[in-house]
Amino acid sequence: MINGTVVDLSRIQFAATALYHFLFVPLTLGLSFLLAAMETVYVTTGKPIYKEMAQFWGKLLMINFALGVATGLTMEFQFGTNWSFYSGFVGDIFGAPLAIEGLMAFFMESTFIGLMVFGWERLSKGQHLAVTWLVAFGSNLSALWILVANSFMQNPQGAVFDPLTMRMQLTSFQRLIFNPDAQSKFVHTSVAGYVTAAVFVAGVSAYYMLRKRHIELAKRSFRMAALFGVLATIAVITLGDALGFVDARVQPTKLAAMEALWQSEAAPMPFNLIAFPDQAKRENAGAVRVPYLLSLLVTHSLTGTVPGADALERRAVGRIEGGIPAVQALQRLAKSPGNSAALAEFDAHRKDLGYGFLVQRYAPDLNEVTPAQMRRAARDIMPPVAAVFWSFRVMVALGLLMLAYFVIAVLYTLRNRIQRKNWLLKVAMWMIPVPFIANEAGWLVAELGRQPWTVFDVLPTWMSASTHSVAYMVFSLVGFVALYSIFIAVEMYLMVRAIRLGPTGHEESGGPPLQPSPALPGRALAAAPQGRRLED
Repeated sequence: MINGTVVDLSRIQFAATALYHFLFVPLTLGLSFLLAAMETVYVTTGKPIYKEMAQFWGKLLMINFALGVATGLTMEFQFGTNWSFYSGFVGDIFGAPLAIEGLMAFFMESTFIGLMVFGWERLSKGQHLAVTWLVAFGSNLSALWILVANSFMQNPQGAVFDPLTMRMQLTSFQRLIFNPDAQSKFVHTSVAGYVTAAVFVAGVSAYYMLRKRHIELAKRSFRMAALFGVLATIAVITLGDALGFVDARVQPTKLAAMEALWQSEAAPMPFNLIAFPDQAKRENAGAVRVPYLLSLLVTHSLTGTVPGADALERRAVGRIEGGIPAVQALQRLAKSPGNSAALAEFDAHRKDLGYGFLVQRYAPDLNEVTPAQMRRAARDIMPPVAAVFWSFRVMVALGLLMLAYFVIAVLYTLRNRIQRKNWLLKVAMWMIPVPFIANEAGWLVAELGRQPWTVFDVLPTWMSASTHSVAYMVFSLVGFVALYSIFIAVEMYLMVRAIRLGPTGHEESGGPPLQPSPALPGRALAAAPQGRRLED
């Protein structure tokens, strides 16, 4: 049996690398589309200011993209190094979208981003615009295939376990791609990236306006970001509601954790606005409840209900009872693949196989499983409730905050009064970290909420890790955290440096740089009004 400490350290290491990497991904997803929108305005109107905007924000996109690639490459290798059993178990399914992501989306994005950066003087306006849009589509295609792979872990579709090969086998590529969880999560994640980019562009633009620098570029960038942001924020909230419907159906334990719902209740169900869940006691302390709201949010009716942890754990005990003979039949098939009786026994209980694996953590010999061990395993189906509960509320609260901020920003920028609202410009700068925090909280809800499963209802996390030593895992964890912390520091340094430098070749006012004129002495040049071009 795998050392539990090794499993925990493997989880912490993957979580750390994923959380670091996910700081870069949403900004790339959103900034690429916002950049394409700016260049589209330039091509259609011919106004040079929009070209300057596209070139400046493109420089920041390049910094973020480069660091995002550096942090993302190691994640795929961790499946083989730290999660070897998982990789062997689902490799036939999980490998397909990852391969497509690498061969199609990633190379498409990387190839065209080079043309976008170096092609301004080599391509026509239309050609360069097409390249910029291909960069935007490429980055989002990368996200699509990654989320298809992740959604199989959340809601396994299009595959079946083969007891003779002891692996999951792909049965329908179409079902894998059009998994409801994948489609909902892809749109939700992509639009969250658009919100991130909008907040970032608005915040940097506010910085310039507060310092009276690059005013024309900053005003136009702020307006586009505000309009882009208010639409994206409405969409991300709406799509989050749709994703909640999917979770209620396929991952009821995640939903119960999000709502800290320990006991099933009659409709209409109240919503825990604030609570302090106690996992050991299966109860909440200090709960502040809003009547009827949970039924309305989850079922969109006053008569709908969702099961609590008590009902889900009772259901799990029944599935454990069915999973035990499935694992026992699998063990017999491993010794004698032609055993038709074992195969028939397995087929009769195959849907509960994962729950048989779940109880093996406490009862390695399935011939001697006690009711207490089954109840203990059944309790494991609930993820860490406090972490999921509060991560969900942080995500939702910050989403509503961003919506309010963007509505106010749009009102002032459309009235052309944004420059006079220093308080709002300062708020815009302080808002920059908000979407990044919301994205990280959303990732925690999605991934912690799946526990104790690597593949939901099929493969428990405790079985999935590689058999490394604790010393190796500590060493690699420290190394990854140190390396990724350096990447974050480099990203922040390069971003801040580029923002302080501003659009290349432009003065503080946003006009062309002052150039010494041979017809005027240096003293006259120094006395000339700043930001005004001197003529011979």
